[in-house]
Amino acid sequence: MKAKEFFFILALQCSLCKAQFHTVSNGSNLYKIETVAEVPSGKLATAIIEPSNEREVCNAVSDKDEVREQLIAQYISVSYPLKNIRLNSNYGVRKDPFTGKPTMHNGIDLQAKDDEVYSMMQGRVKKVGRDKRSGNYVVLEYGNYTVSYCHLSKALVQKGDSVNAGDVVGISGSTGRSTGEHLHLTCKYKGKYVNPSILLDYVKETQAECLAQLKSIVV
Repeated sequence: MKAKEFFFILALQCSLCKAQFHTVSNGSNLYKIETVAEVPSGKLATAIIEPSNEREVCNAVSDKDEVREQLIAQYISVSYPLKNIRLNSNYGVRKDPFTGKPTMHNGIDLQAKDDEVYSMMQGRVKKVGRDKRSGNYVVLEYGNYTVSYCHLSKALVQKGDSVNAGDVVGISGSTGRSTGEHLHLTCKYKGKYVNPSILLDYVKETQAECLAQLKSIVV
C-alpha cells in the first residue's frame, strides 16, 4: 500500500483551488505535515529502523520536512484573485460594449457574482477609491507590479494595509462602467500597462512546480 503522505496535497488542491491560484486567507500559515508509511508486512516503517541507522534516518526525515515546509510556504505565497477563474474578456483591442467601436481593453474581465476577491501576492494597499469608470476599486502594490481590482460592490481594505496572498480585499460587483457583474483586473509593471494574465500564469506555474516537487519528495 502506498504511503498516506498525499492527504495534505489533496487538501491543498481542494482548499487552495480557489481557482487552484487561491490558497488560504493568511499566507503566513503553514500546513503541518505528518507522514505515515506502511511496508509490505503492514508494520509502520519506523518499526523496522535499525538502531545504527536511526540518526541518519532522523536527519533525512528532518531535511524532508524542512523542504516540505519551504515548498508549501512557496505554494501559498501566491493566490488566484477568485475562487474560480473564468475569462470573459481578454486584454487588447475589442468592441466596446457601450459604443460598439474598437477600443483598447487595458485589462481582463473575470466571471464573478458576489464573490470574495483575493490578493494575488504579498504586498500593500496603494489606493482604495471609486470613480465613474472603475466603480469601487482597490489597487494593490506587489513590488514593481500594481494590480487594480475594479467594479467591486465594496472594498474590505484600506490604503496602507499590508496584505498576504489569499487575503480578501473586496467583494465583486458591477459598479462603475459595467454591463454586468464581473471582476476587471488591470496590471501595470513599472507604471506601464501589461496583460494581467501573466500574473495568473505565474501563480499557476508556481503552484504546479511546488506540487510536483512535493510529490517527488514523498515518492
